[in-house]
Amino acid sequence: MEIYDFIIVGGGIAGASAGFALAEFGTVLLIEREPQFGYHSTGRSAAVFLKSHGPDVIRALASASKAFLLQPPAGFTDYPLLKPRGLLLIGGHEDSDALDRAAEECGRFVDGVRRLNATEARAMVPPLRIDYLGGAVFDPEAMDIDVHSLHYGFLRGLRARRGKTVTRAEVTGLTHTSDYWTVRTPMGDLVGRNVINAAGAWCDEVATLAGAMPVGLVPKRRTAFTFQPPPRTLVENWPVVHDLHETFYFKPDAGRILASPADETAMEPCDVYPDDADIAAAIDRIQHCAQLPIVHIERKWAGLRSFVNDGCPVVGYDPRLEGLFWIAGQGGYGIETSPAVARLSASLAVSGTVPDDLADLGVLVETVSPKRFLPQ
Repeated sequence: MEIYDFIIVGGGIAGASAGFALAEFGTVLLIEREPQFGYHSTGRSAAVFLKSHGPDVIRALASASKAFLLQPPAGFTDYPLLKPRGLLLIGGHEDSDALDRAAEECGRFVDGVRRLNATEARAMVPPLRIDYLGGAVFDPEAMDIDVHSLHYGFLRGLRARRGKTVTRAEVTGLTHTSDYWTVRTPMGDLVGRNVINAAGAWCDEVATLAGAMPVGLVPKRRTAFTFQPPPRTLVENWPVVHDLHETFYFKPDAGRILASPADETAMEPCDVYPDDADIAAAIDRIQHCAQLPIVHIERKWAGLRSFVNDGCPVVGYDPRLEGLFWIAGQGGYGIETSPAVARLSASLAVSGTVPDDLADLGVLVETVSPKRFLPQ
């Protein structure tokens, strides 16, 4: 029986990117319970690259990921991973002070941030309603991410480095004896020196199978839908439009408009489906702010974004179980931070250290370590 250095549980962006990075240091087997990789959160993401959102550690990891996303390794992908888009953060007439604060905060992380008046914002997105719009903040660095190409690139790179991947391999048990973990699956028992828990919304469930304490992961539903723009309306060059109060966003998507109520409904891990009430609320909010008739929803779906209580990712070895390594709680930022989180995971798993460039950006072991969930 082959003994792997790392068995990774979960074939979404976290597991695929970690496998790509870890395959430089040892033998890797990536296992996924679904028939396809990235079926849940990764495959349902409308990811945008932003350095101006999230906790400081997320902003640092996004900043550290940008170079890889702009210029991935040779053979990683046949298509650009990033496409310029920009983000327009909009507010009403009563939101002037809040927009000023948002512009100042965003400017700490992004060069070229501009505070716009209503006329300037409507020049970018003409359907915005003059009776609503008080102003906006423009983030010029926001970019669309080709999620499929990024995810597939990590999987392809993992295999090129002689890593193995398997689907339909649900973990039914985890046992640690001596120096090895035995991972029970329908395809038989697998043996590895380390288990990487990258199971997304199911990370706490996998940890429980291993006998570890959960970290309090909370999966939250995020809904999305698409509709046609008004006739003769050219949308391709619009930025992402995001409500200052985080009650909706919309963006161009292959000639259509992709929108979301920016919902965060806590729920158990599952194959999640959209809620029509959330979609109706988003339509109402969007039409309050923009002249965008939405007469037909072409497609609707939902995915899970998983959070722990401090909003920071969980990356590191379990403090109580030898050889169990966590990559969890990316909270909706897993796509844009994946190159840096993969490097961080590999470095912590192999040497216990944070790469120098990430440390310089303020990524600290204690910020991401599962040790922070130990009882005080």
